[in-house]
This record gives sequence, C-alpha cells and structure tokens, in this order.
Amino acid sequence: MVQAEFSATLIKRENVMNTSIVSRAYLPGILAMAAIVVASNILVQFLILDGLLTWGAFTYPLAFLVTDVMNRVYGVQAARRVVFAGFITGIICSLIGSQVMLEFGPAVPLRIAVASGTAFLIAQMTDVGIFNRLRGGSWWRAPLVSTLIGSALDTALFFTIAFSASVTFFGPSADAAINWAWDAAPFMNAGPLVPLWVTLGFADWLVKLTLALIALVPFRILTARMLAVK
Repeated sequence: MVQAEFSATLIKRENVMNTSIVSRAYLPGILAMAAIVVASNILVQFLILDGLLTWGAFTYPLAFLVTDVMNRVYGVQAARRVVFAGFITGIICSLIGSQVMLEFGPAVPLRIAVASGTAFLIAQMTDVGIFNRLRGGSWWRAPLVSTLIGSALDTALFFTIAFSASVTFFGPSADAAINWAWDAAPFMNAGPLVPLWVTLGFADWLVKLTLALIALVPFRILTARMLAVK
C-alpha cells in the first residue's frame, strides 16, 4: 500500500515537471506571437502607398510563421496554445484601442475590433489544422499551403466584417465609424470604381501572399535549429 502511494506521488511529480518543461518550451512562441500582435496593432495606424497599406500589413503575417514553426517542432497543441495567446493579446489591444480617441473616433472601432479577433482566431486555427494534415509531405508543403489558405481566409473575414456595407447587424453607430471604406475609388488606384475596402483587402492579401513565400526561408532555418536541440 505504502509503495503504491509512493509510486503515485513520484508519477504526479514527474507529470508536474514535464508540464513545466513543456510550458517553458512554448514560451518563446507565445512571446513572439504576442509581440507580433501588439506591433501590428500599433503599426496599423501608419498608412503608406497612398493609403493602400499600413506598416502593420508587413508584421501581422509573421503570426502564421510563428504558428507553423511551433506546429512543426512541438505539434498541434503547442500551436493552438500560441494562437490562443495571440487571440487574448489581440482582445486586450482592441479594448485599449477602443478607449483611445482620435480625431474621427476611437482608434479601434467596434466593427474592426470584432473583425480582427474573429479573423485571427478562425484563420490561425484553420492554418493549424491544414498544416497538421499536410505535415508528412515535403517540408515546404505544409507551411506554404496552410499559410496561403489561412491568409486568404483572414483577409476575407476581416475586411468583410470590418467594412462591408452588406454587414448590417452592428447598427448605425458602428457603421458610421467605418463608412469611409464604402466610398467608391479606383481599384488599386488605377482600375474601375469599387468600394475602397475592396482595394484595401486586395492589397493586404498581396502582401500576405508575398510574405508566405518569403517566410519559407526562416521557417526552414528555425525548425531545423529547434529540432536539432529539442
């Protein structure tokens, strides 16, 4: 009886130690994701290329790189924890931004806050699932396909929820904060007239597409090094 209780105690201690070790292993990924989300929320305030993009468009796609690296090295559960950490960080940033008043209203209007959180969580979780299904193939296949699909989904969800005039359930007050995006403007500043948010979404997706290809290089380097010391 005493021996059985002693063995059970040892197992419990071992499980606690293993959990602690795993948590420390996940910490760099969690911190990297949180840093990317915070930086993107700040840099999105700064417009470039005649308002087609913001500097945040170049930092946010790195979230997919972090998720894919964690997925490759530590597995699906680790990737999901990192995504959840990023989601919570994004909510905090939106709450803070909603209290910061600029010339035309809050820095983060309601529709943008909801769109940001929804798009992030769904797109990142989709990325995790697709990556896991393809993880057994060529090294580049899982990160590239999962990031391309996740990025497209992220862009479609965010810009539709945040700016589309067809989304009406937020109410007139919330719509008024973003109705500037309904103005007609030449597509990519040169094509036929379309709602401004369509051009903004397309430009954002082009950046994500480009960075998905470039990110294969750091993905390969990081995963090789991390797996070597794991």
